[in-house]
Amino acid sequence: MDFTFTEEHQAAVEAAKAVFAGVAPDGVPSPALTAGAVAEDFDRALWAKLADADLLSLLLDAEYGGAGLDAVALCLVLRESARVLARVPLLESSAAAVAVQRYGGEELKAEVLTRAGRGELVLTVAANGRSGHDGAELAVTARQDGEAWVLDGVQTAVPWAQNADFTLVPAHTAADRTVLALVPRVHEGAVLAEQISTSGERLGELRLESVRIAARDVIEADGAWEWLRELLTTGTCALALGLGEGVLGMTSEYTSKREQFGFPVATFQAVAVQAADRYIDLRAMEVTLWQAAWRISTGAGGALPASGDVAVAKIWASEGVRRVVQTAQHLHGGFGADTDYPLHRYHAWAKQLELALGPAAAHEEALGDLLAAHPLG
Repeated sequence: MDFTFTEEHQAAVEAAKAVFAGVAPDGVPSPALTAGAVAEDFDRALWAKLADADLLSLLLDAEYGGAGLDAVALCLVLRESARVLARVPLLESSAAAVAVQRYGGEELKAEVLTRAGRGELVLTVAANGRSGHDGAELAVTARQDGEAWVLDGVQTAVPWAQNADFTLVPAHTAADRTVLALVPRVHEGAVLAEQISTSGERLGELRLESVRIAARDVIEADGAWEWLRELLTTGTCALALGLGEGVLGMTSEYTSKREQFGFPVATFQAVAVQAADRYIDLRAMEVTLWQAAWRISTGAGGALPASGDVAVAKIWASEGVRRVVQTAQHLHGGFGADTDYPLHRYHAWAKQLELALGPAAAHEEALGDLLAAHPLG
């Protein structure tokens, strides 16, 4: 297998490193010390820098001011963003925009894509449904009424919903099809209630009561939601990988300087073995991530559908990011819980990512169903 990234991919990584170099992981109050949200808005200054570096338009075609790259490029940039806990809707806005480009009508693409690529328009996706367990498309119903679609239902834990201009909402029809509706933040019948994530960031509960959306703002193409959901999941795995790598780097630096009995604790066998185990976790997270991102990017066939590769990436990311952060806390001792040190914020973000990905057992069950349905011969 060839894991070499293209020159365009590497250029995106270098641009991302330059943009994220000045980001402080403790740039907002600690979720451990804040009763409500850690901030009212995402990092708008950083968002502007991402736009200036053309990192918000990576996946868009040239006609919309983009670079025409793929999911691998997006995951590379997301990996860098998570190393510093960058507080921007990069995953959600990029994924929603490329879904519009791939499946939306010409009028919708003309209205949304160029502005989204310049950072003038912020998008998010309601991907959690009502409970986080059932499919998000089941939480909202959609029916046609003349030249419009009417939406009813509730989507919870919508990231950045309080600050995004539009939320892409999956909804199911009476014919058991899924459509994607672009719902403005302020719209008749749409009500947002604040929720707080484990990481201290604002989420939104979006209630839709007979919300009318023009047909041109609804994506009806078959497979659009499934493709978008897999892209979002793979991007979340990239965030988990970047966060884990950042945490292991912090742990390596700390244990190399912290001495006991006149020696750095990193030289103790018990410490080295635990760090090595977590390094193996990260490498497994990495290889399964790139396999999933490659399948999504190329549409290449395989023994299983691309959802199988996404399930494997989710299994490793969900379990791996938890193990990495728990080991880091252990090797830091009490220092890891100090709110003046950034590790506790990484721990909160890791737990939020783990919850967003869901339990590994559920993904293992889904993978088992795929294996049963597609015998490997």
